[in-house]
Amino acid sequence: MEMRRRDFLAALFPPPPGSTLVHEHILVDFIGADKVSPSRYDPDEVYRLALPKLKEIAQLGCVRLHECTPNFLGRDPRLLRRLADASGVEIWTNTGLYAARDFIFLPPYARTETANQLARRFIKEAKDGLIDGIKPRFIKIGVDRGPLPPLSRKLVEAAAIASRETGLPLASHTGNGPAALEQLEILTEAKCPLSHFVWVHAQNETNLQVHAQVARAGAWVELDGINPRSADHHLRCLQSLSEANLLSKALISQDSGWYHVGEPNGGNFRGYSYIYTDFVPRLPADWPK
Repeated sequence: MEMRRRDFLAALFPPPPGSTLVHEHILVDFIGADKVSPSRYDPDEVYRLALPKLKEIAQLGCVRLHECTPNFLGRDPRLLRRLADASGVEIWTNTGLYAARDFIFLPPYARTETANQLARRFIKEAKDGLIDGIKPRFIKIGVDRGPLPPLSRKLVEAAAIASRETGLPLASHTGNGPAALEQLEILTEAKCPLSHFVWVHAQNETNLQVHAQVARAGAWVELDGINPRSADHHLRCLQSLSEANLLSKALISQDSGWYHVGEPNGGNFRGYSYIYTDFVPRLPADWPK
């Protein structure tokens, strides 16, 4: 959900009337890149479980959901289109690759190709579409804590090149503040505007001054994972950005949903309504919603 979204994202993708959840999931499969396959789950079962959750937030004013499951982790554009058509919530999917968790979700070619070669793959998906004409609307990558190893740096560089050439926002699962700052350096070297960059999971960095540093550089600070246990911490993070006059660079979401492939009935599929029913009402009245 945007906190008065401005600058690059607002200019490129003007938000429709209503609200956007910028980091959620429908389905994930943590089996690894060497074994992941659509044959491992029943899309009809996922559809049946996810649709009521999406209809619920449609009633609460959600008009768009960014589905942040990357390729080789269970990305399923056809399922997302089907759910979008039935729920009335626009669902965005992504291009990119995920290098966090010791690279187990990277395909072999990610290790051997150059940053430019990987970028060409992302750009081709952005221009030609993924399947059935469905195009990604952002780039999603993932890295662990900094300092970043060479393979992670290569992936960030590839995503920066692709973002620079396509204009797509670049959302990066990021292990900590130093990794976020290192990625900003890579984007700068690649001549990719820092306003394209979304620091995913920024709430995991306990030094709130790093939030301000990244926001002042022009990037987006995404405070996701909002839930009843984390709400007080998320409010502190937002208050810190507000006091620094940087609240307009904050994005909030829940990192919720998660049909877990391989678990009975997809495990605990969490809904998306908490941010609307409980969290946003706790925000100060003078803050933009």
